[in-house]
Amino acid sequence: MSGPLRLLPGDGDALPDIPGPRARTRSRPSWAEDPIDELAERLVEQVATAVHPYEVAALLESDGLTGEQITKRYARPDLFTLAEDLYARVPRLYPEPPPAPDPWRPDHLRCALRGLVFALPGLAYVLGAGLWHGTADVSGLIASALAAWAWNQALSHRAYLRIAAEGKAAAGRTLRLGAPAGALGAAVTGLVVSGPGTGAAFAAGQSCYLAAASVLLVLGRERALLLTLLPVTAGAGAVLVWPPPPPLALGLLLATVTLAILAAAHAVRNAVRSGSMAAGATPGLPRSLPYGLFGLAAGVLAALAGSHDPRSVVVLTLSMGFAEWLLYRYRSLALAALRASTTSRGFTLRAGRALAYCLGAYLAVLGIGSLVAGTGPAPLLGLGAVLWTALLLQAFSQAWTPAAVTLAAAALEAAAHFAGLPSGPAQVICRTAAAAVLVAAACRMLGRPTAHR
Repeated sequence: MSGPLRLLPGDGDALPDIPGPRARTRSRPSWAEDPIDELAERLVEQVATAVHPYEVAALLESDGLTGEQITKRYARPDLFTLAEDLYARVPRLYPEPPPAPDPWRPDHLRCALRGLVFALPGLAYVLGAGLWHGTADVSGLIASALAAWAWNQALSHRAYLRIAAEGKAAAGRTLRLGAPAGALGAAVTGLVVSGPGTGAAFAAGQSCYLAAASVLLVLGRERALLLTLLPVTAGAGAVLVWPPPPPLALGLLLATVTLAILAAAHAVRNAVRSGSMAAGATPGLPRSLPYGLFGLAAGVLAALAGSHDPRSVVVLTLSMGFAEWLLYRYRSLALAALRASTTSRGFTLRAGRALAYCLGAYLAVLGIGSLVAGTGPAPLLGLGAVLWTALLLQAFSQAWTPAAVTLAAAALEAAAHFAGLPSGPAQVICRTAAAAVLVAAACRMLGRPTAHR
């Protein structure tokens, strides 16, 4: 036949019954000219989150799509071709993961407790001011404190390493040997410098307390350490209304030292009994050396600041709790910057803003404290910037840079002090230069995403 057969009602056969469209749960959109568009609309949520066409192929196969349907209805040669077509038609839409908990969220109560235990020991010097006499005794106290700070910084780092590598029992063994050795060495240093007398006895008590306090802080016993300071705090408060006689002052000082030693011994015993040491390799002793050198340099800088203006050391001591809070805050902000950044440059800018925010907040607190105490703000702000930035770098295991910079600043400042140069300008110059170097190092090191793993 050359043309179509024309069938009219009454002419020949009747028209066959043509089945109507099957009922569908969703109506076909007006723009869908290709059956694949209808399929894409039906599976849009699953296809949009796929990261590869193979995921779409698995989805179609699990949906019961047969090879005959693929070739006849969708006019595609195979399942994978259809999956690639669907993958190309549907825009990618990856759902945001649920917000993860922030492991660096600051513990406000713990930071406040640590701030108190950093500040309250200074009351011992108020209570025991009448127990030492002359320059030799003061020099012995300073020398003993410097030795204790250097040793305890290195010992604390060593204990933290052993906690991470082998568990708390290994850290307890380290502290059980290291804390008494450090206390003995610091006490002998004070005796050699000041000679026999009440100054050397006070230096010995200071050494024992600092060793015990380091143990309690490493093992997380801030509350116990705070309780040991109650006798000294009560005695120093009584000085304002009724200066206690020397025997009573000595008794209160000995009570605090004794309580601290007993609390540290109890904490160490519990740590050692906490369980067997886990298998792990602890880094060698040189790993803790820069932390000890930093403790020595920080002590020298604080001692020189105190010799020029003791009020600046008081303000600095009172700010230590807030400084530790800001260290946690920076790490929290850096983690948020990692999640929000899509490029390395974007993260670097966000990390730099976080550093400026935290360091600026700390310097603002020091500035307010200097105004309240009536001391010069410039040297205090420089020292605060040096110490806080050095501690920040140490928190990221960057130990040698802050140790070298603070040692250089302490050496230059000490040389200027013993040379008789004006202490104010020398302190400002040395500390500002050291702070600038450390801030530049922090921006370079912490501006890389890999530093925040």
